[in-house]
Amino acid sequence: MSVWMTATAGGVLIGLSAVLLLWLTGRIAGVSGIAGGVLVPQRGDVAWRVLFLLGLVAAGGLYMAFVPGASLPRTDFPRAGLVIAGLLVGFGTRMGSGCTSGHGVCGLGRLSPRSLAAVAMFVTTAVVTTFAVRHLGSAA
Repeated sequence: MSVWMTATAGGVLIGLSAVLLLWLTGRIAGVSGIAGGVLVPQRGDVAWRVLFLLGLVAAGGLYMAFVPGASLPRTDFPRAGLVIAGLLVGFGTRMGSGCTSGHGVCGLGRLSPRSLAAVAMFVTTAVVTTFAVRHLGSAA
């Protein structure tokens, strides 16, 4: 299966799952908010969140196990860099009131101006960070 076909299929599945979650539960499929609800649980609001997150991990594992030629995760990143990056992403999602899935998939789909601004900032930050890591840093 070609890269564009798997990317298209993945995009369709992400969009479909976001629409179904909104339609069936009235909730936005923002992964940082879903994970935050597991870390700071509220009574009666944890099970669906845990199942959603387990489904994300399981789907990635199934993809790698059953799709020939699937890209495998890189393992050569320094652990400290990953921890710092994770903390920065967490800080950014808190500051931006959502993550790429909440703003990029759900917010843009609802024509939210705030989400458009957030996605523009995500993309700009990703481009600058990638350039810096690949061309200015030693972790290329």
